[in-house]
Parts: sequence; structure tokens; C-alpha cells
Amino acid sequence: MNTTQKPIKYLSIKGFMSIREMERFPLYGLNVLIGSNGAGKSNLVSYFHMLGEMVEGRLQKWTRNKGSADRIVSFGVKETKQIQSFIEFGLNGYKFTLEPTVDGGFSFGEEKLFFDGPYYGQDWTNLGSGHAEAKLKDQYFNLGKGSWADYCYSSIANWKIFHFHDTSDSAGVKRLGSVHDNDYLRPDASNLAAFLYRLKDKHPKVYAQIKKTITLAIPFFDDFVLKPDELPTGEQQVRLLWRQKDSDYAFWPSQLSDGSIRFICLVTALLQPEPPSTMIIDEPELGLHPYAITLLGALLRSAAKRMQIIISTQSVPLVNEFSIDELIVVERKFDATILKRYHEDEFKTWLADYSVGELWEKNILGGRPGS
Repeated sequence: MNTTQKPIKYLSIKGFMSIREMERFPLYGLNVLIGSNGAGKSNLVSYFHMLGEMVEGRLQKWTRNKGSADRIVSFGVKETKQIQSFIEFGLNGYKFTLEPTVDGGFSFGEEKLFFDGPYYGQDWTNLGSGHAEAKLKDQYFNLGKGSWADYCYSSIANWKIFHFHDTSDSAGVKRLGSVHDNDYLRPDASNLAAFLYRLKDKHPKVYAQIKKTITLAIPFFDDFVLKPDELPTGEQQVRLLWRQKDSDYAFWPSQLSDGSIRFICLVTALLQPEPPSTMIIDEPELGLHPYAITLLGALLRSAAKRMQIIISTQSVPLVNEFSIDELIVVERKFDATILKRYHEDEFKTWLADYSVGELWEKNILGGRPGS
């Protein structure tokens, strides 16, 4: 992780989807969002989608894809006049206000950079108002390395959302891809074969660890078969072929179950040698068998020592792998999303007889699963 890339310390959001008001909510190394369907876990993930697109200058495109600003502000533009947010990370912060426009987009009511230095105290840099796309990236290019804009843009741009739900026959992870598309693992793992090809060459110890971890959940798996094919144009492409133990036959990715492919994607993301400072994963347990979910819990705990992890889950077995201090209970009250944290000391008596997942299942923690 680059020294300019920092994980999130506090997050404030007002007026975004079902998140009517969330004031300086703390985020730790490992953050596990639990709650019933419709409570608002996915809306928090959507916030990070918006933030990532926004700092890259694609806010209006993201808004159009969602329908309009009216579908993004809490309970429509008649009730909510703006989205406000302040993200604090390291000594820095990024604050913005978005106001719906008549054409269904957004304009910035404000965009500011924050710095709380040891010598000069708290200070702000105002990037202006009335603009349609964020100015942060331009400010970063103008001022260069070491500037406030560098610390803010480098951190936010490095927070990555991974989503491995699409394992259909047309999914990118199952298709041919360019060998050269291997600098980083894409959010949908569409370049997984090329990324593993690079790891095998440049980071053989990491590649070996990925293989070893995969075999814990998929015992018949032996290795990937990553042999690039050269097109007439000279471009090299590679597909995610694999072989099983005691065989030299190369199987296609479609000959693995959907859960197996998702597990391979998760293992690669969590063991990658140059991870993002913050990784966000929505329902990583989807399609995994119980033992793989246990392994996933251990992987997430280990990964949280190298990066900040934020996941949302509906899985009681996965919640059993964490402590109450690491949970964020998400509930819907008066049509608004409420986030709460608890301390494990509050539940000592309960934990003598029940696991963390059982306390959630019994609604002792709130946010009853699957309701």
C-alpha cells in the first residue's frame, strides 16, 4: 500500500438513498455489515460505487445509470434537497455536497479537502461549487505528489469494491482476455486468468499460497493451466483453464461450479500482494458451501491485517467467524437505515451459551437475518 493511500476512519453521510443521516460513524480494520433484506446494507455499498465514479469524473454517467438524482437522494427531491458526506482517513478528509438539477443530474454545492496536521492544526481547501464533475482528480494532477489532493485522491481511488456474483457462461472470468490486462484484479475478476499469469511469474510465493488455499475448499483442484494464445495481430490472450490432481487434462472454467469460481476469485482478491487500502465486498458467501465459508472467514481476518475490509453478509455461519466488536448491525427504522456497533462485553452472559451467529439469528443483536 502506498503511503498516500489510507483506510477510512470515520464516515458521515446524509441524504443518500435510505441513509438519511449517519454522523461520523467509525470504521475499523474489519467491518462486517449484518442486517435483514432491505435494511440498507447494499445502499452503503452503492455509496462507495458513487464515490469511486465521482472522483474519476463520472458522476453524471453513474447517476443516469441509476435513473436520476431523484432515485438517489433519500425519499426523493421533494423531501431531500442535497446529499452531504465527509470521509476522514489518515490526517485528511474529503467533504462534498451534491444538489439535484432539473435534468436529473447533480451539481456540487461544495467540494472541500481537509487536513489536520500536527503543526498547523485543522485547515480546509475549497475546490468550488456549481460544477458537474468532481475537481479532486484535476487538483491532484495540477499539484502533484505530496499535496493534499494527492493524499485524498490516491486514498479514495484505491478503495475497491469487488463483486463476483456473475458466473454465467458470458461472464468475463470465463472468457479469453488480454495477457497485458494484469496490473490489478478487476472488480468483477474479468481479468483473473491474466492476473494469475502475472502472479505466477512475478510473485510465485503468493501464487503458491493461492493454489494451496483453493485446494482446501476444492480438494480435487491441482493447478491452473495458463497458456497464452497469440492472435494474428500479435496480441496474447489467456483463459482460466485448470487441471485436477493426477491428470494432465485441461478443464474449462465452466467445468467448475459457480461457488468454486467465486471462491477462487475471493482467494485471489484477499491474497493479492499489493492490495487496496480498503476492500469492499457485498455478500461474499454467495454460493459457497459451509466449509468454504469457514475458510472465507479465516481469509478475511488475515486480510484485515494488511488492508481494511468492509463486507455485507446474510450468512449466519460467516458471522460466527467474527467477534461482536467487528459487526455493524444495519436496521431500518422509520424508513431510514440505522447503523449500530456493540461491544462484546455487553454480551458476555449470552456468549457463554451461544455463538455470535446464533445471537444474530435470535435477534439479540438486532437486524435479524433474512427477514
